[in-house]
Amino acid sequence: MNLKHLIFRKSINHISKLSPKPASTISAAISTSLHLISGVQSSAYIKNPIPISPFIRCIHLTRETKLSYASVEANVVSSDSEDEDDGTTKEFLSRFVWIMRGKLSEVYTDCDKETINGMLLVIVEKVVEEMEKGGIQRMVGLKVAMPSQDFSEDLWKTVWEASNMVLEDMEKARKKERMKQFLQAEEVKEMCRFAGEVGIRGDLLRELRFKWAKEKMEENDFYESLQRFRSGKQEKGQNVLKEQAVAAEDTPAVASLPKRKGKIKYKIYGLDLSDPKWAEVADKIHEKEEMLWPLEPKPISGKCKLVMDKILSLKKEDDPSQLLAEWIQLLQPTRVDWITLLDKLEQQNPSIHLKVMELVLGEESFQTNVRDYTKLIDAYAKEDRVEDVERILRKMVENGVMPDSLTITVLVHMYSKVGNVARANDAFESLRNYGFQPDTKVYNSMMMAYINAGEPRQGEQLLREMETRDIKPSEEIYMALLRSYSRRGDAVGAGRIANSMQFAGFQHNLEYFALLVEAYGQAGDYDQARSNFDNMIKLGHKPDDKCTANMIAAYEKKNLLDKALNLLMELEKDGFEPGIETYTVLVDWLGRLQLVDETEKLLDKIAQLGEVPPLKVHVSLCDMYSRAKSEKKALQAVGVLEARKDELGPCEFERIITALCAGGFVQDAQRILQLMEAKGFAASEQVKFSLSASQVFSQKRPKT
Repeated sequence: MNLKHLIFRKSINHISKLSPKPASTISAAISTSLHLISGVQSSAYIKNPIPISPFIRCIHLTRETKLSYASVEANVVSSDSEDEDDGTTKEFLSRFVWIMRGKLSEVYTDCDKETINGMLLVIVEKVVEEMEKGGIQRMVGLKVAMPSQDFSEDLWKTVWEASNMVLEDMEKARKKERMKQFLQAEEVKEMCRFAGEVGIRGDLLRELRFKWAKEKMEENDFYESLQRFRSGKQEKGQNVLKEQAVAAEDTPAVASLPKRKGKIKYKIYGLDLSDPKWAEVADKIHEKEEMLWPLEPKPISGKCKLVMDKILSLKKEDDPSQLLAEWIQLLQPTRVDWITLLDKLEQQNPSIHLKVMELVLGEESFQTNVRDYTKLIDAYAKEDRVEDVERILRKMVENGVMPDSLTITVLVHMYSKVGNVARANDAFESLRNYGFQPDTKVYNSMMMAYINAGEPRQGEQLLREMETRDIKPSEEIYMALLRSYSRRGDAVGAGRIANSMQFAGFQHNLEYFALLVEAYGQAGDYDQARSNFDNMIKLGHKPDDKCTANMIAAYEKKNLLDKALNLLMELEKDGFEPGIETYTVLVDWLGRLQLVDETEKLLDKIAQLGEVPPLKVHVSLCDMYSRAKSEKKALQAVGVLEARKDELGPCEFERIITALCAGGFVQDAQRILQLMEAKGFAASEQVKFSLSASQVFSQKRPKT
């Protein structure tokens, strides 16, 4: 027999036959439940006046509803314990009516609201009668539902289950409120402050705070139990006297319920909670509480614990799928259990953590969402495992989960880091298509990708976009762009970045001027290079060896040896000592001028510094000795360059081949060309023509 059949015959007919009950608290209980049963006038269901007792004073007082207590009011003495019982009873009935309304509405889909309210009144009346006999705990404390003469066994079982559900929710709420109080205890706060000072942060600090609050609550309960045990004997005598006084006061007094006009409203702190929207608010609050107060994982013991230990001890090359299947069969895990397992793996066995996490994403009980995929993708991206990231992305889309802005941001960082500019740009454009405005980190990653790929102009476009959106780029980004333009010899681009830095308010340091000197020097504008060099000195920056070398190289392009020497003499007066960079530029310059003796003196100074000559010095020596037709020294320089062939670029190879051809060392030039082609560099037409001409018109090498 279902719930609909049970209630339909009894409840509707029983409403019109209500008679005064000898139980004194039925009126107060029904009044409490009326706060939730909106839209029903009291006169439609209560035909006779019902006596009121001080046992439960729950009647809601509004402007339209006022009770006259007559002589009873003078004899009632309020107490804290009674107020607490009243509040508990109110809360119990409120929760009970809300649950039973839902069950009745599910069964009686064809009944109107007035009929449902009538059924609720009948059920609440019977529940209050049972409560008066022994309280809430007596009614729902039994292991099985008690039979009732008014309700059938199945109906009473439904009422009993709803009551137990209400009590469980009330107990959980009570424990949660107590836990919140102890979380704010001074001792717990003091321990948390100390833990923060010693470096404990994040989840560990939160876990310790809950642990300390729980211990504080258990300690408080222990001392309260001792206090109750000590005063137990004294309370026995006092309770007898109180029961006699309460029995005398329980004499029912005559009172009447005035007629209501309009809908019954349930108000608390000025809020009209009879509005249906508050039911939706309650559901949302319950969902948020589940997130903030997560469920505890299931206890693991026996065979399940053994399987879990095996999972934690797996090696990187092992397959965890079989153990996971066995663990699922034994535990039937929820999302909380999965998260607990993954956290333990991350702490105890990081090598297998990502492999297990990837398998867990396919489990239905894990309730996978887009954020779980993002975490795995981010973990693979930090290790530069591009293939694994793309595999997870394909799996993610196949399962119907589309990447969000956070996932795409991770992809931008990863592709920028590995230098895949095309894929990084695709991900960056996807962010814009989603309507997401990139932040500073995304812009920085994308600009560094362009800079590392040798496309500073693309990076500069993003820089201008940041300035348009009033996002201030960092000094590191400006310097990276300036460095890229300087190495490419793009003086115009370097000048634009320098002006932007000046408008942005960044201080000019030594590297700033050195890069400008290098940019203008490579572009052949030695006047601008010297101007920036002098400005650097005026601002108090002493030029270092590399900056001076760049200035000398600028003069070398125009072959202004006198100005270069005058600059060196001025700097030496101020205490400057040339280093390996300056000597390298001078060796190359003097070597091109075929000043062999002066070049060898510079080599002696490099040897005195105790540093290994850079590759450029050996290329310059090979060029100088080959053109001077000094066979022995030229071949020695060629031997050094062949030993360091992996460091040579196409420009160095062509200079060596051209110099050997000019000196008549055709066979050596042919050998160097083969090395160049073996490294994948293609020789220019000019080099090939020079080598062919030397082979045709070659003569015997002069003996030295």
